[in-house]
Amino acid sequence: MAAAAAASSPWSSHRDELPHVAIFPFMARGHTVPLIHLAGLLRRRSLATVTLFTTPANASFVRRTLEDDDDDVAVVELPFPAGGAVACVEDLDSISSFPAFVESVSALRPPLVSSLAALRRRHRAAGILLVADAILYWAHAAAADIAVPTVEFFATGMFAHVVRDVLVRDNPAAVLLAGGEPEFAVPEFPHVRLTLADIPIPFNDPSPAGPIVEMDAKLANAITGSGGLVVNTFDAMEAQYIQHWDRHHASHRAWPIGPLCLARSPPGQTTGDVTPPSWLKWLDEKEAAGRAVLYVGLGTLISVGNAQLREIASGLEEAGVDFIWAVRPSDADLGEGFEERVEGRGLVMREWVDQWWILRHDCVKGFLTHCGWNAVVEGISAGVPLAVWPMGVDQPLNAVLVVQELRIGVRVLPPKSAATTGHELVGREEIARVVRQLMMMDETETRRKVWVARRQGMSLHWRPRQGRRSPRVVHHGRHWRR
Repeated sequence: MAAAAAASSPWSSHRDELPHVAIFPFMARGHTVPLIHLAGLLRRRSLATVTLFTTPANASFVRRTLEDDDDDVAVVELPFPAGGAVACVEDLDSISSFPAFVESVSALRPPLVSSLAALRRRHRAAGILLVADAILYWAHAAAADIAVPTVEFFATGMFAHVVRDVLVRDNPAAVLLAGGEPEFAVPEFPHVRLTLADIPIPFNDPSPAGPIVEMDAKLANAITGSGGLVVNTFDAMEAQYIQHWDRHHASHRAWPIGPLCLARSPPGQTTGDVTPPSWLKWLDEKEAAGRAVLYVGLGTLISVGNAQLREIASGLEEAGVDFIWAVRPSDADLGEGFEERVEGRGLVMREWVDQWWILRHDCVKGFLTHCGWNAVVEGISAGVPLAVWPMGVDQPLNAVLVVQELRIGVRVLPPKSAATTGHELVGREEIARVVRQLMMMDETETRRKVWVARRQGMSLHWRPRQGRRSPRVVHHGRHWRR
């Protein structure tokens, strides 16, 4: 009876008329979470019906992350063939295994095609669009085979996209290693100056080659062949780089749809009897006592070794600030007696924590981060200055944006030799220096700038945008507008 009533309701009729968006995130939490937020945003604004593709091993995380009011987002599990790949990036032994993992997930192409074909038949009248992570480069061709249009999502900002084009075209590593200038000025943006430490692996090699370079080319081809690039960013943060991309990539322009973290409902607005986490009570107590808290979160993609974790622990202890630290892995060795010595002013969390809601807490005044793109967007959206410690992939370029361009953070300085090897320990003295500097920013121009960026980002996200920069995805005469 309930099903029959739902089928005949006006809402059901409206849903049947909406276009359908299928979303396929890459199997990494940093790539999955913003696309889950996009799915919820499309549903809550009644812009589209939504299907999220995932794998059986990642399905529980996807369903858990979807909010209670997003329960009409369909989650479809695409099974790996027997004996297939590991479940997600977080299960890899090291980042060096990443290209092989990317290739292995192409085994999902047949079930993806089958599921897309079924959705296309079901939503033929309203139209269907696939939003696929660019790392799943083969998904674009798979969708094209059955006439399903695609746009690509990539979990970094437009600054990194634009500079990546420069790295491929101009090979600044070769220029720097030739012994000329200590910095390379980006020709289109001469105020952006790169050192060798700012250039991600493998492009810090004057003759880059190997699986990562091959994978990068496949990603670039997928973006070029798609209908555009959706990016978790906003004009107030990256307007000139969005505009530059659009001038040079007219057939696959960028659609800034962020900050997607702001699409989440505030705490207490979702249904269900949920016990507040222990860290929330701890932060509330710090706020009541008038204490400023540092949040330390160094991501999940690149593992930090025990020796470096112990240096971080010693630096936090020496800095004398209150802190909450999301530690990974859960069995990390932080040094004998560390947690007992900092009890009361430091909270070590060895399980998953909600980074966004920690950053939104009023007592959190600084964020020591690996400078992954989600962390940058969330920190700025929460109005929290950053201490950036890039460790790989796009993170060095994100750090350049934060420190040089936006000027809303400070940078952890690695040993000089780390520019070529990337493996040297950052000592406790440097950690303590950066933490103290960051937590003294409360009344400075830096904090004012980060709050301006936050307000502009919130305004852009919640207000429909007009004119040339109003993103639309067009299919079968239908328009999706932010």
